This record gives sequence, C-alpha cells and structure tokens, in this order.
Amino acid sequence: MNKLTIFTLSIASALFTVNAYAEDVSKKNDDAMAALISKAPEDAKAYFIDPVDGAEVEKNFTVRFGLSGMGVSPAGLEKDKTGHHHLLINLEEMPDLSKPLPANDNLKHFGGGQTEVELTLEPGTHTLQLLLGNHLHIPHDKPVMSEKITITVKE
Repeated sequence: MNKLTIFTLSIASALFTVNAYAEDVSKKNDDAMAALISKAPEDAKAYFIDPVDGAEVEKNFTVRFGLSGMGVSPAGLEKDKTGHHHLLINLEEMPDLSKPLPANDNLKHFGGGQTEVELTLEPGTHTLQLLLGNHLHIPHDKPVMSEKITITVKE
C-alpha cells in the first residue's frame, strides 16, 4: 500500500469511528447530547460562492462552499469555531438539528473539510442549502446554514 492509500484508509476509519460514537451518544439523554453541541460565533455564515440562486447549470457542475466567521476543519477534529460542510439537496424538511446529521442522497457530508464538490444532478429544478456540522456532524448551537438556493439543471 502507498502512503495515500494508508492515509485515505485512516481518514475513513476515523470518520467511521466518529460517526459510530455520535450515533451511540445520540441514543443517550438530551443532557448528554447538549454537551456535544458546539457554539457558533454570532457572525458565522455559510453561503454559496457558486452557483448562485437562480443559476442555470450543466448536468455536471461545481458547487463552491463559502464560510465566514469560522474556519473549516475535518470531522473528528474538535476545534473551537470550526466545522465542516453538509450539502442539502432537494431537502424539504430539516433533519433534527440537535443530533448528528444523517448521510444520504439528499444530505451529503464533507467531513474531510472539502470546500467544493463536482455535482451531477438530473435536468430540472433543484434546491441546495449548506449546513455546517461540528466534529461529530452535529449542527452548531445557532445553526450555521446558508439560504436555500434554487438552480435549474439544463436538459
């Protein structure tokens, strides 16, 4: 195995451990969960750099995440005033913001600290929204989220 493979496997293992721990803790009482929620600075904001609300995009396009008032750090690394992005795609109802965010087709995790992604969506109208999570994928006290934007994917 080369160094990149070992590094990638280490990150995957760490994220699995963090997610398993967060899920286990989320089954405990509300007080225990409240202790795991990180505070966000009052001026913290998540936003889209690209695309912008109302944009018309190709089927494959780049989404660039913006964040001000905080820093980006990977899941599993507990550090004040930081978090990592989650991309909500066509999500009509917000998940429970007091628990670790689930990962599925409509809620993408960027636990490696990524600030952009190449996305492929079917033609039509879609909504996108960013939501920051702490080291355990739990949204902050005063959730840091972008406005929901609407884009159109060309035929």
